[in-house]
Amino acid sequence: MTTTPPRVPLGSLPPREHLRLGQITTVLDVVIPVYNEERDLEPCVRRLREHLARTFPYGFRITIADNASTDRTPEVAARLDDALDEVTAVRLEEKGRGRALRAVWSLSDAPVLAYMDVDLSTDLNALLPLVAPLISGHSDLAIGSRLSRSARVVRGPKREFISRAYNLILRGSLAARFSDAQCGFKAIRGEVAARLLPMVEDTGWFFDTELLVLAERAGLRIHEVPVDWIDDPHSTVRLVRTATDDLKGVWRVGRALATGGLPLDRLARPFGDDPRDRELTGVPGGLARQLVGFCVVGGLSTLLYLGLFSLFRLGAGAQLANAAALLLSALANTAANRRLTFGVRGRDRAVRHQAQGLVVLAIGLVLTSGSLAALDAAGGTAGHGTELAVLVSANLAATVLRFLLFRAWVFPDRERRDDDLAAPPYPSHDRNGPVDPIGPIDPNDPNDLTRSAR
Repeated sequence: MTTTPPRVPLGSLPPREHLRLGQITTVLDVVIPVYNEERDLEPCVRRLREHLARTFPYGFRITIADNASTDRTPEVAARLDDALDEVTAVRLEEKGRGRALRAVWSLSDAPVLAYMDVDLSTDLNALLPLVAPLISGHSDLAIGSRLSRSARVVRGPKREFISRAYNLILRGSLAARFSDAQCGFKAIRGEVAARLLPMVEDTGWFFDTELLVLAERAGLRIHEVPVDWIDDPHSTVRLVRTATDDLKGVWRVGRALATGGLPLDRLARPFGDDPRDRELTGVPGGLARQLVGFCVVGGLSTLLYLGLFSLFRLGAGAQLANAAALLLSALANTAANRRLTFGVRGRDRAVRHQAQGLVVLAIGLVLTSGSLAALDAAGGTAGHGTELAVLVSANLAATVLRFLLFRAWVFPDRERRDDDLAAPPYPSHDRNGPVDPIGPIDPNDPNDLTRSAR
């Protein structure tokens, strides 16, 4: 029996959980995108199938994604589809590795989706370690890394230099922390793919990088597996053209991230998404959890505020020192509460949230500045300790008001907000299975995805 993946709500991804393997027929769908691979396709697919049948303890499928081959690759794929129950062939009439992966992954009913290059340059013994963290619920994506210290790689100096230079560019321009963006050995959980794929624009070789950058910026967990990898000397990848397209993609994604044009908060996992947390007594949830998070952030912000006030007070008056300390601590407070207390991740609406936080700051400034003014009006010269005591009291009152404003105005309840939305902008799954993000398949349209005859 195959279970249909649950519909993914708009507000955030559901908590990661171990897959209910006894209720799922096909756990893993391994996609092999190919273009003019009539010579290598059959031996590689048979080798992969034999390895999975021998080592993978759950149901699996191998999907050959032929993207516009002009040789005998479609015939070989169809023959494998007919001969092997675990193999399915898919034909696309347009080139592009990213396009092929998007099409097949979007239609797959498997909860774990993977892909690898047809040359099987990566040692297949890394496949189970790659997908195990996704099956267990530990991670959202997994990638093979040729640049890990424990990886063993055989390839020429030219490809080694290009690979390392590219990853340095990603680290410097997009602040990427994963080590190997282009290794053709990756996996992703199905519900993450349903939400993430519509955000990825590239249809070629930059597809991998864009997928990983968006996932990382949204706070998703990426697991890396050191691999043993042997370069294919007959690879048909055009290095110069690929590098140029990749740099264009880096510029496009960097610009979108800088302007906040991507709704990355829709990829966020809930705060404390470990299922064990919900089974323990005494673990706060909902309003109680937000209060705990707010108090922790507030306590740290207060210490930061008092330290800054004491520092600024050495060279400025009390009012100016108070305003400067309150401004800096409020920016940090809003950012921390945004991420930790209310579970908002990514850069979407970050500027708006900070602007609203500054309005809340203005209210706190009125309370604290008014307290200092009242202290001066009382007459006499107040000591530094008295000033701090008055400010702490005023901040306690401002804190209560700040939490109420944060909860009701700055970071309103996300589930209630999502229920008010009429229709999801991104496809997920319906009761009949996954929804195709490019629309229903028209068998009369040569540009549509067509399954080869069994």
